[in-house]
Amino acid sequence: MKNIAESTFTETNLENGFLLLEFTNNSTETQRFERDIDNSFIQLHFCIHGNSKFHFNNGSYTLDVIEEHSILLYNPQQNLPINLEIRPKSTLVSLLISIKKFHALFSNEASYIPFLSEENSNRKYYDDSIIKPTVLIVLKQIINASINSSIRNLYIKGKIYELLSLHFQKDETANGEYCPFLVDERDVLKIRKAKDIIISRMAEPPTLQELSNEIGLNLKKLKEGFKQVYGDTVYSFLFDYKMECARKLLERNQHNVNEVGLQVGYSTSSHFIAAFKKKYGTTPKQYVMSMNKK
Repeated sequence: MKNIAESTFTETNLENGFLLLEFTNNSTETQRFERDIDNSFIQLHFCIHGNSKFHFNNGSYTLDVIEEHSILLYNPQQNLPINLEIRPKSTLVSLLISIKKFHALFSNEASYIPFLSEENSNRKYYDDSIIKPTVLIVLKQIINASINSSIRNLYIKGKIYELLSLHFQKDETANGEYCPFLVDERDVLKIRKAKDIIISRMAEPPTLQELSNEIGLNLKKLKEGFKQVYGDTVYSFLFDYKMECARKLLERNQHNVNEVGLQVGYSTSSHFIAAFKKKYGTTPKQYVMSMNKK
């Protein structure tokens, strides 16, 4: 890891031909990063916050990656070295995967991943897309990972596999678009409002019917739409959010286990301990102890 003022850069070599780069620029100045990458690598760049700019061909061509967007770059005909400007208050996660490794991961799905098809096998490929909400959650879990160094690589590798499967997930709808009930942007806005409501009231969340009434969307559309937008059911999403909040509260070491449980909506510590262990495989107390040992 390199630290430059309020900026950090972490490179994790997951295995041969499989690299993770994490950039965080919390400073008020643009930071530069350069790295040689040969033409056997697929590059996936995810901008979580702020924006970044890539320079190619000695600066003659530039490409912006804006907040919550990703780009995929692959050119088997020439090297694409990374020459990157990371703007102030920006966070970027990059995956570099050799085409050999990528084929091994997605050999059965090659028919619907465009640059893996036979006709495109020796062509350059570029894609710019909005980061899916489910992918964004995994990216933030990677960035915020506070894992013991001995198992960090294993945890990160598992999250990267999850990220790739979600990013390239085949759309099961016939026309490749969102389900018909989500074509109306007003419905999407209502579903986002539902997410905001359950987060703001996570200690005492409304029932699904109450939530449906409050946002003005029928129960069926709420349940189906929420899963389409956020990749999970309403309460499963809320459970993950509550556990993440609890984990962060425990890390601050300002509240005991019972107080943290109450803050995220558990009236008894035993229920909170059971939920936390279900999510993280350890009790809140054991988690705090492991943090204090670092």
